[in-house]
Amino acid sequence: MKPAVLLDLGNTLAAYYQPEEFQPILEEAIVGVLNELQQRDLCSVSRDSAIAAAVQENREANDFRFMPMSERFERIFAVPVVGDASLENALCSRFLRPIFAVGRVYDDAISVLNELRAVGCPTAIVSNAPWGSPPTLWREELDRLGLSSAVDAIVLCGDIGWRKPAKEIFEHAASMVGRRCGECIFVGDDLRWDIAGSTSVGMRAILIDRVGRHPNHEGERIRELKELLSRVVHA
Repeated sequence: MKPAVLLDLGNTLAAYYQPEEFQPILEEAIVGVLNELQQRDLCSVSRDSAIAAAVQENREANDFRFMPMSERFERIFAVPVVGDASLENALCSRFLRPIFAVGRVYDDAISVLNELRAVGCPTAIVSNAPWGSPPTLWREELDRLGLSSAVDAIVLCGDIGWRKPAKEIFEHAASMVGRRCGECIFVGDDLRWDIAGSTSVGMRAILIDRVGRHPNHEGERIRELKELLSRVVHA
């Protein structure tokens, strides 16, 4: 039986931004949400105050529980958002606009996923969403990128209420592709979320380090996704 191959999204299958590049994207996202609220006459918070509050919100729960984006907006803009589905969707869409604008699929992503599927390896995308953004919007993004149809399952942190490296998201992903954790390979670019998280539940972890960010990593690594084929398909 071939192993299942579970893969991170950002900087594994698709390029978005590195952590140190997020601040200007965050500011653009927050200003977009503020403009949307002001157009609806719902908010009087200043731009500078909103950005300052957003910097304080730019964190995740210590226990890795999912923190919904709409709740963050309520704290930043002092506006009731939760429970108003139309407003939630509009604001979350505005926030994600500059993130989606820079997203592109790596050249080797679709072909590798297709070959894994062809040889009988179940595949899944397992991803944290920035700022607790809604899974529905990320599924639309995966459709746009052409990744949805290339994998057997998609598991996003908002689906189950836990972020990587919490064991729950890895265990759920394994079940979605009909495997035990020990029968899965996990490929990702983040040492804590992807490598330590998947290793903790017994998965074989492979770091993808496309730009050499982790030269001292002593575990299994690849530079390009196509290298995965020799480790899995042709091993």
